[in-house]
Amino acid sequence: MNQTNANAVGTWVDQILDQQKYNSPAAQASAYAPSNIALSKYWGKRETSFNLPVTGSLSISLAQHGTRTGLSVIDAPQHQVILNGVAIGASSCFAVKVCQWLDRVLPSDLKLRIDTYNTVPTAAGLASSASGFAALTLATNTLMGWQLPERQLSALARLGSGSASRSLWHGFAKWQVGELADGSDSIAFPLTQQWPQLRVGLLTISSQTKAVSSREGMARTIATSALYQQWPQQAQSNLATIEAAITDSDFQTMAATAEHNAMSMHATMAAAWPPLVYWQPESLIQMQKVWQLRQQGLPVYLTMDAGPNIKLLFEAQHQADVQAAFAEVQVISPFA
Repeated sequence: MNQTNANAVGTWVDQILDQQKYNSPAAQASAYAPSNIALSKYWGKRETSFNLPVTGSLSISLAQHGTRTGLSVIDAPQHQVILNGVAIGASSCFAVKVCQWLDRVLPSDLKLRIDTYNTVPTAAGLASSASGFAALTLATNTLMGWQLPERQLSALARLGSGSASRSLWHGFAKWQVGELADGSDSIAFPLTQQWPQLRVGLLTISSQTKAVSSREGMARTIATSALYQQWPQQAQSNLATIEAAITDSDFQTMAATAEHNAMSMHATMAAAWPPLVYWQPESLIQMQKVWQLRQQGLPVYLTMDAGPNIKLLFEAQHQADVQAAFAEVQVISPFA
């Protein structure tokens, strides 16, 4: 981000917070936010300074799988970042992103200890950054007594991670693409629909940090993949179809469209140069297994984000069959 863009973001943040930026902080605060899995994907940014997407997206939360973040005021020259009980060096990518976000929203002389605990693998395509920055936003809102409306919290969370805009809530959330240059209207909001029978199954192929970050992968795909030209139109169509299917509780349409959306997104990546392939051999084995089971009559579908791990979509009446087929699956009930 160049200095001009950084100044523009800083001005926008100051306008949101106004004098609340200089509130006296509480001694400590904490918050939890769930990870979320996009059923209709966000892949690509139209503007990077404000983290604005090319397309809208729609997600389902992962209930107890997410991030809890605790904040406490410290007397120190810089913020201290603790991830899963381990102090993180100030130069690490994770610490840099966290501290940059905090420095945008806090007075320059206020330093914090940030204790973050993820219940999903970090930077492995399981949306840990989404839940992480959502939890950080919620905890900071409490610590500083901002009492901001949800739309503004969603916009602030988006500055840290685009998908974090959707992780402020449980259940379904929609991130609208927006039109304004400063992203004031590029926010997420929860959908009112409940789906108690919906299940998400996590198949963790690898917990290792991926070699190419989502941010880098998006930029490469937009710059070099000819297939990306068709992506925005498909993503918009898929989003509308999935939202309508949720309203109608139409599982087959929702899940099939989500799978098609994910496969199309990964196709745009594979067509980038150098090719961007997040799958591992085991990922493809499990994908083939899903397709074989569906041919045999089991209504189970899959989706994948920028990583090797697979998320299964199915309903409660088929949970026993899915667990029998995938012994290591972690089953999540988003509306429990």
